[in-house]
Amino acid sequence: MRTLFVGDLHLSADRPDITQAFLTFLETQLVDTDALYILGDLFEVWVGDDIAEPFAEQLADAIKLASQKLPVYFIHGNRDFLIGTEFAKRSGMTLLPEVYTLSLYGIDSVILHGDSLCTLDKPYQRFRTFRNFAWAKWLYAHLPKSKRLGIAAKLRSSSQSSNQQKSYSIMDVEPEAVIELLDATKSQQMIHGHTHRPAIHQLTNGKRRIVVGDWYDQGSMLCVSQDSIELIELPFDK
Repeated sequence: MRTLFVGDLHLSADRPDITQAFLTFLETQLVDTDALYILGDLFEVWVGDDIAEPFAEQLADAIKLASQKLPVYFIHGNRDFLIGTEFAKRSGMTLLPEVYTLSLYGIDSVILHGDSLCTLDKPYQRFRTFRNFAWAKWLYAHLPKSKRLGIAAKLRSSSQSSNQQKSYSIMDVEPEAVIELLDATKSQQMIHGHTHRPAIHQLTNGKRRIVVGDWYDQGSMLCVSQDSIELIELPFDK
């Protein structure tokens, strides 16, 4: 048996190839699997459960079908932090806190999206703090749908523009933040996404940090079993 982790799919209506690849993944890759964890940014943008696009409804049905065979867990990303209980229930996903610990085949592990570890990106961390306030989420959720869609489009454009001007080190996780979280949660390994830099990093004292890959050019999954841990690419169908 094994446990699978995916993240940073950034699904959107204008990338049907990624959507189809994820649907194929759900249909073909979950055999002999204990659980599936989605580590955020399942969608490119999410402006509210009440404005789910048709392709998102299709995905909810597919995830729901998968959830009838194994548990499907979801941690919010920076793009889809507004996914709520309504969509989670519709898709059969269990919402997890932004930092979650578990014993993974006997190894104490901590999982998260990963944006909270990019502590050198001060402007983003200020925005992240603001967006996590309950009152800010409530206010946003009660804006007219057209207004929310406009804000989402502006945020996406602003993010792409600012990211082009940021250095590699600022957009990557901060090593001290990684060690602090591992120590605080008493974990031996960390699994996250967000940076789009898939790798298995061996740290001091036998600890390790694993980064799941994004789905822009191919699918990607992290497969963890009792005896192995492996990052696997899933090429898109041509």
